[in-house]
Amino acid sequence: MIQILIDADACPVKDETYKVAIRYRVPVVVVSNSPIRVPHDPLISRKVVSDAFDAADDWIVEHTTSGTVVITADILLADRCLKLGATVIAPNGNPFTSSSIGSAIAMRAIMADLRAGGDIVGGPPPFRHTDRSRFLSSLDKVLVKLQRQS
Repeated sequence: MIQILIDADACPVKDETYKVAIRYRVPVVVVSNSPIRVPHDPLISRKVVSDAFDAADDWIVEHTTSGTVVITADILLADRCLKLGATVIAPNGNPFTSSSIGSAIAMRAIMADLRAGGDIVGGPPPFRHTDRSRFLSSLDKVLVKLQRQS
């Protein structure tokens, strides 16, 4: 079964995900540590988990299968979901893949070391309209591919 799981606490493309999911009739679960408003649609539900460290990530991993599309910017969560056969898309539309996740994890570790050493390193670039467009295109492409496979 195809489903979409959104790591929702800081996700800027929830509304876009809802629109695409409704068009393709794919259920969406919005996973967060606090209540988030979701549209009234039988395909869209929310799961509020505890505020324990990685509770949302753990819930997502427990409910991930090969037919799952995970929307997250969390590199370590993406890695865990890829290992379960999920398709993972960042909110900027870039897919996480088994061939790209290793370098993403390495870069994350380097940046963490630099920050821990007191270096001032910039955060992620601002979220732009082109990121939103790339995300919509990526999600659409992934759902078409998964529906053809099932």
